[in-house]
Order: sequence, then C-alpha cells, then structure tokens
Amino acid sequence: MPSPFHLAIPVDNLELCSDFYSNILECKAGRSSDHWIDYNMFGHQLVLHVDPSHQSKKHHNEVDGKSVPVPHFGVVLEWEIFNELAEKLILKGVEFAIKPYLRFKGLPGEQMTMFFYDPAGNALEFKSFKNKDQIFAT
Repeated sequence: MPSPFHLAIPVDNLELCSDFYSNILECKAGRSSDHWIDYNMFGHQLVLHVDPSHQSKKHHNEVDGKSVPVPHFGVVLEWEIFNELAEKLILKGVEFAIKPYLRFKGLPGEQMTMFFYDPAGNALEFKSFKNKDQIFAT
C-alpha cells in the first residue's frame, strides 16, 4: 500500500472551505488553527491554508474532448467508493466541471472520473480504475 500524500492548498475563506471538505466531501477534520486546518482525505493529509489574497486561475486543457481543469488534485478510489461519492455529490448539488463518466471502456486503464471545484476555486479530480493494476497502463 502506498504511503499517504500530504498536500497543502490555499483557500481565501477557511470557514466556507472547511464546510465544503467536512460536509460535502465528508472528510474528517484534524488539527487546526485560525489560519489552517488538516483533513483526512480518504487516508491522505490535506491542509487548507488561509491566503486572503488567493485567486484561483482557471486554465483548462482538452483531454478526450473534455475541458480538464489544470492544475487539479484528488484521490484514486475503489470502484464502489467512487460511485458512492459521485452519487452523494450529485445529491448535494455539487456543480461539476466534468460530470462523472467512464473513460477507455473495455480498454486498458478503463476508469471513471469526475472534476469539480472547492469554494476557493481549487480543482479536484476523483477517479477509479476498473482494474487498479492498470493505473499506469499505456
């Protein structure tokens, strides 16, 4: 099993973003201060750091005819967990940059993926591979 990643990202409003990660993504909060908060994001450490002047820069690259936000981050999930998360996000009214969809059907690297933004404009991608041994398939 790989080691968890640690990622620190800027947010302009800690309260608003904390609500998103706690209640929309259902990540468990850990240590915090007035300027940052740790989250358990599917076993990985995500830290929201306040940057009052943070402004997201929305850039996109075309991939498979879709406009993919760059940069982005997220987690590769088990197939069932991905589908459960996608359903929860839909029910909670999350606006997707790219709605959940299947890529490479029947091919090496078959995967589900979805993209959306947090309230600070950080782009997130969650994905799942039908066969997790094909994460790096070409």
